[in-house]
Amino acid sequence: MFCQKCGAQLPDDAEFCSKCGAKVGQASQGAPQTAAAQQDVLASTGATSLKCPSCGAPIAPKFGEMFITCEYCGSSVSLGNQGWKSIDKHTMLPVKIAQQDELMKEIHGLMDRGLLHRHLQESSTLEEVNLALVPYWLLPVSARTSLVAVDMAAEAGQIATTAALAGIMGGALGGGRDRGFGGGGLFTGMMMGTMMGGGGLGFGGGGQGNSRAYQMDNDYNFPIVGLKALADYQPKDYQFNLADRVVFDVTKVKGIKVLNGDVGEEVAKTQAKTLVDQLQSQKAHSAHHMIQKLTTESDVGEAELLHAPVWFARYQHKNGKIVLVIDANSGGVINSIGL
Repeated sequence: MFCQKCGAQLPDDAEFCSKCGAKVGQASQGAPQTAAAQQDVLASTGATSLKCPSCGAPIAPKFGEMFITCEYCGSSVSLGNQGWKSIDKHTMLPVKIAQQDELMKEIHGLMDRGLLHRHLQESSTLEEVNLALVPYWLLPVSARTSLVAVDMAAEAGQIATTAALAGIMGGALGGGRDRGFGGGGLFTGMMMGTMMGGGGLGFGGGGQGNSRAYQMDNDYNFPIVGLKALADYQPKDYQFNLADRVVFDVTKVKGIKVLNGDVGEEVAKTQAKTLVDQLQSQKAHSAHHMIQKLTTESDVGEAELLHAPVWFARYQHKNGKIVLVIDANSGGVINSIGL
């Protein structure tokens, strides 16, 4: 355990700090700090050395960092007025895939799944693998997408009806003598296109009547990676298993590097809104093939800081690289490059 007054490491059964003499209470057992014990702004982003406001342990932020986690007591510290400004919660996900051999089993199933990925892991060379607690801004986003799209079922029904009518009328008008639409020739096809509202050389040219309005509403707890160096691995459509999250406690993650963040809260909110808008558009185009109009409105709520355990595995494959970002809590694929 650590002394909350000076940050010195102490034996678990110590009653007094051997360095500063302070009495060691239950608060020194590494219990997470409450929001009231945290400070919104501690120092400027140019600070090179300071003390944790909760336990007094030394903190040495790196250039550009906006929020850091005290490695002694687990308190979260904000640097600068663009960093962590109004967060009440700092949570974490427990590590469930803690060993590399467990990770390799997950990766084997991922890389060798499907015909195109057969034996991909065996033909690749593992260059680096490491586990870290990565900071994510967790943004609640409510998205409302309104769209106008062609009703494909109605369109298909109209085409079938038009074709049947063309065949009947073509037979009656052309007597089967001409080659063309249902035996009625090109003239009959043109006439039927006009009669069905098309005005063109075929069927269903006037599809405007089959357009329908749709509404697509979704709620997200959207994760924005809090470290610029990991921007390439930003999740696009991934949800962490938030039912597992607990209040951040540094004593539960010994041996795992805890990464600090350099992405501000306001920047994270803007990114979350942009990515959710893109995700809504992708979902709309997957459900409707002929979209004529699409608009999305999004509301972004207050952020939460989540430290998630993440495995990074880098492979060399032929002349390229494969990088896998694996959720060490659920085993899900957060992102991948080159796969």
